[in-house]
Amino acid sequence: MNEEHPTETDVATSETGEPLATESHDPAVPAAYAAFMRTGWGERELDVPRHPITEHAARRRAALAAAFPGERLVLPAGTFKVRANDTDYRFRPDTAHTYFSGNQTSDAVLVIDDGEAVLYARPRSERDTDEFFRDRQYGELWAGRRPSGREISDSLGIEVRHVQDLPSFDDDRKTRDITTDEDLARVADELRLVKDEWEVAELQEACDITTLGFEDSVREWDRVLEHGERWIEGTFFRRARAMGNDIGYDSIVGGGAHATTLHWIDNTGPITPGELVLLDMGVEGRNLYTADVTRTLPVDGRFTPVQRDLYDLVHAAQQAGIDAVRPGVPFLAAHNAAMEILAHGLADLGLLPVSAQEALDPESKVYARWTLHGTSHMLGMDVHDCGRSSVDIYPKGDLAEGMVLTVEPGLYFQEDDLLVPEELRGIGIRIEDDILVTADGSQNLSAALPRTSAEVEEWMGRLRG
Repeated sequence: MNEEHPTETDVATSETGEPLATESHDPAVPAAYAAFMRTGWGERELDVPRHPITEHAARRRAALAAAFPGERLVLPAGTFKVRANDTDYRFRPDTAHTYFSGNQTSDAVLVIDDGEAVLYARPRSERDTDEFFRDRQYGELWAGRRPSGREISDSLGIEVRHVQDLPSFDDDRKTRDITTDEDLARVADELRLVKDEWEVAELQEACDITTLGFEDSVREWDRVLEHGERWIEGTFFRRARAMGNDIGYDSIVGGGAHATTLHWIDNTGPITPGELVLLDMGVEGRNLYTADVTRTLPVDGRFTPVQRDLYDLVHAAQQAGIDAVRPGVPFLAAHNAAMEILAHGLADLGLLPVSAQEALDPESKVYARWTLHGTSHMLGMDVHDCGRSSVDIYPKGDLAEGMVLTVEPGLYFQEDDLLVPEELRGIGIRIEDDILVTADGSQNLSAALPRTSAEVEEWMGRLRG
């Protein structure tokens, strides 16, 4: 299509003094047009209710400040990231920034100065600026109406100033920026390990929406057979966007041998009758807490005898892992319990070159050729949550009430693995659930999705009609 091109250099700047986010193919903006666009606009407030995170975030900031008395802590939200040329990914704020402030707008910076917090934010531009109608990233007519500073402050219960007023911090005070300071990042992650009741409710909601996304996918099985892995990915994403914020991570839809690739996210293959399909998918809720659930389904709706035997072995390992979760046990207890089951199962299949007990020796671990990964990771606002914690606390520490972790053992027989019988090659099975550590044991937040082979078959048959 033909477009008018500027005939002179565009030097317009935003309210922050930066060049406007315009493109070379944008039409020229004569002075008369610019002046006309700055007039005649009515005032309209955004309806931004008080956020339920407000009191929680205040307590979190107090705990973080107490760990660094007398110091200045800087937690940026981040900005847009380029996807291709002049297009950006949808913005998702830095986890720590949102955890301690509740803010999800871009280009903001939370500053906690000796316990006092200020959120430096980029509010909507005034209507008498070129940014309002020309800027593709921040302009209201291009990108939508951002909240004002007052609206952000009323919603989050925190003092808000314009980000252009962010100090340079060149005084003698100790200043820590979470993007570069390992101690601040470590403490922030360790504070996020134990979830409060509000966070648990957010994770439960993410799991519940995830269950709906799995159900959607099975209900559309005829289309799945027609279009393959892509159809499941798209179907699940539709549910995630309709009821949540996004997917919590790129969905893994592994049909057949693709299931043996742990992070298969291309999702370009067919869904073939007689095979299995591994679905590792999770919804990120609107307050950024994510589920992380895996089910392995028989494409025909019923497992073959070989598939069932392997599936039941993985399920037994997962159940052993879940049963091991309770306060005071090592984080690795679930992994060790699951691997005990899988190693003996592999020995019973005649695959191990040594006995199961010899294979389980930390100096051997030859069973891991077919299990590949750890059984658990922490879960929260990040799918692999709290990863910058001290290793003595996580993963080498103990579980505590309020922690949430996955339990997800698997078996993976590569299609070119000559050490396994041909009938096993190309089979990958993983079962994953999101487990809350409770006072006397654990609670499965994703229990609404069936786990046993019989339950899976009944569930698929019912949803497919």
